[in-house]
Amino acid sequence: HPDHLGDLLFATPALAHLRRARPEAHVAALVGPWGQPVLANNPDIDDLFVCPFPGFTRQPAPSLWDPYRLLIGQARWLRQQRFDEAIILRADHWWGALLAAWAGIPLRIGYAIPEVRPFLSQARPYVAGQHAVVQNLRLIDPDLGAIVPTAHPLRFQTTVEDEQWAAQQLASTTRWVAIHPGAGAPVKAWRVEAWARVGDALASQAGVRVAITGGASEAPLAQAVAAAMRHDAVILAGQTTLGQLGALLRRCALVLGPDCGPLHLATAMGAPTVHLFGPADPRLFGPWGDTQRHRVIMAEWACVPCNRLDYTDAELPEHGCVREIPEERVLEAALALLP
Repeated sequence: HPDHLGDLLFATPALAHLRRARPEAHVAALVGPWGQPVLANNPDIDDLFVCPFPGFTRQPAPSLWDPYRLLIGQARWLRQQRFDEAIILRADHWWGALLAAWAGIPLRIGYAIPEVRPFLSQARPYVAGQHAVVQNLRLIDPDLGAIVPTAHPLRFQTTVEDEQWAAQQLASTTRWVAIHPGAGAPVKAWRVEAWARVGDALASQAGVRVAITGGASEAPLAQAVAAAMRHDAVILAGQTTLGQLGALLRRCALVLGPDCGPLHLATAMGAPTVHLFGPADPRLFGPWGDTQRHRVIMAEWACVPCNRLDYTDAELPEHGCVREIPEERVLEAALALLP
């Protein structure tokens, strides 16, 4: 699976089902270096390998031929591992399917997508409109019956050290709300001042303290939100590993943010969440959990969802489907979820 945090979390119910169905199998996951922390402690796999999958590094390719040079080298290494079966968990990942074929893996299972199908020995249907978790589970087991989130939860394993760190950061006598303002694409971002006003309202109306989370590159955004707030907020952006972030989110009474991987991490850790959605379709990528504990807020734009994330800076002003979500709707959802 070449993807990043959220998509890999969506694959964890399928890994758990595979482990239950095939307890005798040796299961290895091949992910990008960026995905290694997501599955590092996952109990449903026996080995974890990394590959810098072309097109997913979030860096420009050095040359046109580099993906094919990498493919040859990875296929040679993978052939030596003598795997019997490969499952391509991303629907359109022809590169991964070709890698499995060149590695000589006899059984290669993936989705019946035109660019992927030629490299598979067994192509299974991709059903439009199904949640990504359901797609992954059906790829593993086409005969699986009704699928509900409570029976197939997302899975992320923290360590004892992660939990100890989070306990030191968040006083247990205080009720905490986490705001994660960063998004993987600019078109998904909400307004800084809106996050600040919602944070202040929750602090004054619900008596919570606010922690602002994010990666190292999102630290300036977290600082901007905190600076715009009247109440003191704890800035933890850029100060956590993924495991520490998971342990921290577990301790929160509520987590708010745009459609992004850390919000799915919060769901996996059992925290109630409010997700701001715009261009992406929540039917496919929405929170996978109890609908009573997770809310999706969407703008009332006719073009939502367009499923396009690569708008240029010049185009962004015309695509404000997330930016224009009213603060009142987010605050109302947040207060409804706070006990």
